[in-house]
Amino acid sequence: MDILQLLISGIANGCIYGLLALGFVLIYKASEAVNFAQGDMLMLGAFLGISFINADQANLPFLLGITFAAVIMGAFGYLLDRFILRGIFGQPQFAMVILTISLGFLMRFVAGVIWGHSPVSLQTPFSGKMLALGSLSIAYVDLIIIISTIALTSILYFFFAHTRLGIAMQASSQNQMAAYYMGIPVKRVNGIVWALSGVVAALAGILFAAKGAIEPSVGLLFGIKAFAAAVIGGLGSLPGALAGGLLVGVIEPFAGRYLPLGLSQIAPYVVMLIVLIVRPGGIFFSGQTEKKYRSFDPSSFDSRMTKRPPKIFKDEYCP
Repeated sequence: MDILQLLISGIANGCIYGLLALGFVLIYKASEAVNFAQGDMLMLGAFLGISFINADQANLPFLLGITFAAVIMGAFGYLLDRFILRGIFGQPQFAMVILTISLGFLMRFVAGVIWGHSPVSLQTPFSGKMLALGSLSIAYVDLIIIISTIALTSILYFFFAHTRLGIAMQASSQNQMAAYYMGIPVKRVNGIVWALSGVVAALAGILFAAKGAIEPSVGLLFGIKAFAAAVIGGLGSLPGALAGGLLVGVIEPFAGRYLPLGLSQIAPYVVMLIVLIVRPGGIFFSGQTEKKYRSFDPSSFDSRMTKRPPKIFKDEYCP
């Protein structure tokens, strides 16, 4: 029963890591860049949810407060791409790394100024409730997290597999130049990807705030663990992000229960290191290299197009 209890708690935590890792993967697939402020977007989404839902704040209905927080974080992600990130489009990836790290510092500072640095939790209709199955006790919040993650993952799968916009996102992630020539508005698609990443981060943050306390520095810690989960599963794989998150989430409670304190804290990163050594692309790596701009063959297009491909992404928008 002790092992089963640890397993359920680890799966619930792993679902949150997996959702946040999905944000890493979405942005990486769209622009081949890593958003190191993803954990801080989770933190902002959690604080927004608390501001809308808690009784001493706006005291809105639970689902309505979640919706408002998700919409605001989606808009934040889109505007972040539209007015800040597009300015460094075409620059070395190092520029994106520095920019997102700086944005993370800024988000933590703003959150500290607005909400303070004291830990605070989300008030939910199922807070403190337990489901007893014999000698096994399962927190309602853990069940809600697991069910919500399954539902959200299913929605994302349907979106990417069966909608025109989802298919366009997949095409853009494979080869942006070819997608542009096929009439896909690449920059607009990238903006939608950032918006979707913001929505997923907000939902993950609200689920975490329902389970534990949130404060501004939590985003950095969660972001590092979720990045490890994304690397373990494979930065180019959406199922891999969720699987990596579950693996990290399950490792944590078992390491904390059966390993010394120092080793339990680094256990997820040891697993990441082993995966990188054995399978550098991640567990779900397909063996295909995405977005090979140099391999794109423009011979089938007219000479006017082939003479200026770099400028397409720098200055122009697809009609």
